[in-house]
Amino acid sequence: MRDRKPLYRSVNTRTRNVHHGGGDYRWSRNRKHEDPSRLGAMHGGKRHGRDYTPLFRFLLSRVGSDWAETHSEAVARLDSPDPIFWLVARSVQDRKPIVRVGESSYYSGLHVDEAGKLALVDPTLDIEDMRPDCACCTHSFDGVPFPHRFGKPWKRSSSSPAPWIRRAEALAGWRRYVRKRIAQRAAIARPLST
Repeated sequence: MRDRKPLYRSVNTRTRNVHHGGGDYRWSRNRKHEDPSRLGAMHGGKRHGRDYTPLFRFLLSRVGSDWAETHSEAVARLDSPDPIFWLVARSVQDRKPIVRVGESSYYSGLHVDEAGKLALVDPTLDIEDMRPDCACCTHSFDGVPFPHRFGKPWKRSSSSPAPWIRRAEALAGWRRYVRKRIAQRAAIARPLST
């Protein structure tokens, strides 16, 4: 069995003006009258600098496949199983059609259906329905930048489409492919009637 890549990336956390919180202990460490058991340790055990985009792409590519196999493979390639459930709903009440991860990244919500297969919460969602919240960020849906700008639709000035339009068309083709594969798997799983 080949060694597979992890489903997360380490990002640079030592660059200038990147602050991850913490440092609250320094304001109370020299106080003589504080209860030392209440203060706790100086290190919090937080994992800064993890990018789980490969995990989200992996989960979206496995829509229609068996959840038990997908989950076991994802857990084996992660440092912690918690980010899986940022996209995959644990219960019916947790289902969301769109999941926001980070400041401006949106992904399709996932759930496990009655047959034990990974499924989209809202398969009718399309990137054309998305509108950015602000003009300063690059918003993306399932890894593809929004085709519309903040406040107004994008207007093409030349005959060739913009790069994000080409990516949106590629994503639409990818989604057609996934739907076709889901239909093929369902046809294979159905018993033949004689």
